Amino acid sequence: MPGPPRLPKDHGHLRLLEGSYTFIRQFTPKVLEAVRFTGGTETRPLIEALEILRELNATGARNVPDHAPTLFVPARWQGYLDEAAAKGDATAYRHYWELCTLLALRDGLRSGDVYVPGSRRYDNPAAYLFKPAQWEEHRAEFCRLVGKSPDFSEALPLVMDELDEALSDLEDTLKPGDGPVRLNEAGELVISPLTAEDIPSEAEELHGELERMLPNVPIASLLVEMDRHTSFLDCFTHAGGKQARSPQLKRNLIACLIGLSTNMGLHGMAASCGIPYDVLAWTAEWYIREETLREANIVLVNYHHKLPMTSMFGSGTLSSSDGQRFPTRGKSITARHLNKYFVPEGISTYTHVSDQHSTFGTKVIVATHREAHYVLDEILGNATDLPITEHATDTHGVTLVNFGLFDLVGKQLSPRIRDLGKITLYRMGAKADYEERFPTAGPLLTKKANLDLVADHWDDLLRLAGSLKYGHATASLVVGKLSASSRQNALAAALKEYGAIRRTIYAAKYLSDPVYRRKIARQLNKGESLHSLRRQLHYAREGKVTRRQPEQQNEQAWCLTVVTNAVVCWRTEYMGLAVGELRTAGREVDAEVLAHISPARSSAVNYYGSITVDYERELAQLDEKGHRPLRTVATDDPAAGL
Repeated sequence: MPGPPRLPKDHGHLRLLEGSYTFIRQFTPKVLEAVRFTGGTETRPLIEALEILRELNATGARNVPDHAPTLFVPARWQGYLDEAAAKGDATAYRHYWELCTLLALRDGLRSGDVYVPGSRRYDNPAAYLFKPAQWEEHRAEFCRLVGKSPDFSEALPLVMDELDEALSDLEDTLKPGDGPVRLNEAGELVISPLTAEDIPSEAEELHGELERMLPNVPIASLLVEMDRHTSFLDCFTHAGGKQARSPQLKRNLIACLIGLSTNMGLHGMAASCGIPYDVLAWTAEWYIREETLREANIVLVNYHHKLPMTSMFGSGTLSSSDGQRFPTRGKSITARHLNKYFVPEGISTYTHVSDQHSTFGTKVIVATHREAHYVLDEILGNATDLPITEHATDTHGVTLVNFGLFDLVGKQLSPRIRDLGKITLYRMGAKADYEERFPTAGPLLTKKANLDLVADHWDDLLRLAGSLKYGHATASLVVGKLSASSRQNALAAALKEYGAIRRTIYAAKYLSDPVYRRKIARQLNKGESLHSLRRQLHYAREGKVTRRQPEQQNEQAWCLTVVTNAVVCWRTEYMGLAVGELRTAGREVDAEVLAHISPARSSAVNYYGSITVDYERELAQLDEKGHRPLRTVATDDPAAGL
């Protein structure tokens, strides 16, 4: 008996789409009629197929001409066309050929291999870069800023020295053969997970004592106090340029920030604080927008950066980014279904966090989009005083394109990569040479980098990095296109080749230095602690985002970031005051112990129940320095913290 029919190479994906052919036909002919597409030489068969499809739509013809190109059809779909042709089924052939054409067009637009002249998002990728004349003006300054030579023959020895130094350290790590990073009998890397960090018991005890000394405040009082110190509410300017500010404006702004960040909404906030809804709605409409929220956030981050206690947490040179998922209520073009995080639909907020626990970047992205495309945006657009030089992510934030671009713009990408031992490591010379110099680590470098390709496009790579560094192009747009580009895109191929070299250098450093691994893990944990704080603040409506438009969702995400940073600022300042009081009383408080204490907690701050926003009354409760008195509760008091 014949066995069951073999599944197609794509496991039936194209056949599933063919079931929606009638629906797709409702709009694709109009799109093809209205938009003209073009591309490089390698996309000529696809452009020709689009012209044929456009003509078929215009004339109403049903059969695909015999000369219609199929070179752009991937091997996993070619079987559908061959089967329809063998059966003489012209209708099925038309369906599959048209679907293959449209899917190839989609992929080409994503990668930039196909483009729409004049479009902001889908233009020729070369349009996102400095024009040659512009680059001539910026090249010398850019190379000086990032420490790169414009001549690859001068840059190459420096990169080779970096790789040799990293491999030398890795060789010393692997030689004993019994450490947490070692080779097994098959010559494969074995990387034992990091042990739990040994946090001094004094840190937990001190943290508890400091918590009991902090005053208990409602969230509205906290925001009033932070405005007293930073004037961050002055950043909320009228969208029409209106200069006069009513006496009640700050009160209304605080109510709006609380309503949007806690997800109560303006209706819920109006019921809670007694300010009429129409007043809050008018304030939010004219004053709260991404531009003003960003400015307010910069003020808070800069204030936090200068607090004496902040330097105990970190230097401000290291940051991390990660996505946080929030379920949505109702339909939204940014919402997607993800079983792992929410049963219906939801969105992601992608946040950038410093090693000082402050959040300096926020962006709402589609939950199914790759996070790696958005890593560089806030790093290059950082307008705070944080001197970020190194950035950590998890596996979702890593691509070869990112490794290459981070180095080219003068930053260090330091991710925590899952299954690091399985990635391909590159060498920059002959295999025999590396195995002779590094007998243990050398055999791990299984592929040789194409240095000629990188050399041929070195100036273009610098021009690309310079275009991003100077804000001529958006990093997420360019990274997304380069990551999806085909092998025929020489610039993308050169960048990925250079990124593979940088990833190999990083991997060798990461594997040979447990302190480096610990630092990255600690920074990513700081991001997780801020996720937890944001989740606690975003409590209303079961934490579901109810706003549907992307602009509204982005504004709400920024409101949450501003309020989160205000809480972190307030807690950092009062923890510093508490430490100062302990030291005045003769207690010795070690700076190394303070490094293990986090301000990213919600204790001592109340944001539930009815909320009273009385700006002047709150100011009257502060002393001449703008502070509240610390609590003096005995460490063993059972009522402490209630």
